[in-house]
Amino acid sequence: MEEKKIESEIPKKRNSSVLNVDDKLDENNSKFGSRLLTDDNDVFNHNAWDHVEWDEEQEEIAKGKVTMHMENPVPEEEQEQYYTQPADYWNKFYEKNENKFFKNRNWLRLEFPELFSTSEESAGKQRVFEIGCGAGNTMFPLLEQSKNPDLFIYAADYSQTAVSLVRNNKDYNPERSSVFVWDLSSDKIPEEIEPESLDIIVLIFVLSALAPEQWDQAIKNIYTMLKPGGLVLFRDYGRYDLAQLRFKKNRLLKENFYIRGDGTRVYFFTPEEIETMFEGDKEKPRFKIEQNAVDRRLIVNRMRQLKMYRVWLQGKFRKI
Repeated sequence: MEEKKIESEIPKKRNSSVLNVDDKLDENNSKFGSRLLTDDNDVFNHNAWDHVEWDEEQEEIAKGKVTMHMENPVPEEEQEQYYTQPADYWNKFYEKNENKFFKNRNWLRLEFPELFSTSEESAGKQRVFEIGCGAGNTMFPLLEQSKNPDLFIYAADYSQTAVSLVRNNKDYNPERSSVFVWDLSSDKIPEEIEPESLDIIVLIFVLSALAPEQWDQAIKNIYTMLKPGGLVLFRDYGRYDLAQLRFKKNRLLKENFYIRGDGTRVYFFTPEEIETMFEGDKEKPRFKIEQNAVDRRLIVNRMRQLKMYRVWLQGKFRKI
């Protein structure tokens, strides 16, 4: 898969590499990332650079590619299957890749220390829900190093194949976790979870798989399940990410919403869309936005002299 190739080219993170959208970038912001490109002549001296802003020419090139996508969408007679059968494509994805595609997310501790605080011995009763769990790549690392006997993790995916992978994993322990099939855009929360019972919900590359018209119900479900003061940890694809710009003709379903070669869907967000989604009514917001950040990384293939621009969004939203 093309996206698998892209992911394999990303160096491992040693520092947080996100920058809040309201922060100005300068060399004093080193806490947000490990390496800033201050001289274009140095670009091939390292494998990756943080917070690389695009110039006007790059921005126009990106807009031109998206315009091409808009002018050459998925043929209308083929679109319905991607809206009515999304789980089927994810089942096929996991049947083909099993647990080999996604690796344990070693960057989680860097970006989301709040998640790992639930595993501390003195943390007390903690309930975490990993939505879109895939092969369990958040759940298993968290449980593996947990010293908290009162930490329990729920995990769900709308792919039955993914859920089976988790259940069949040798590290799966039903006394410490529960995995089940559930669609985030469903009109009901899972029967396994009581309203206002969760401390943390993990949303990592999940919302992008939903159609835009499903976002509102997804956020309603998240709000219903979280305790007051509960936290959403979010990470997903940003607008003009390399994965978006590499799409060819006849892959676009609607603006910024695509199908990959394997039939799975993906949307590319802006920070403003995410803020609106979680904040809701500004007069009576649903969540307090603790972080609304962009992770811009320039990935370099020094041997081939290639530059690849990645854009991810990251957020922390606390239920009011």
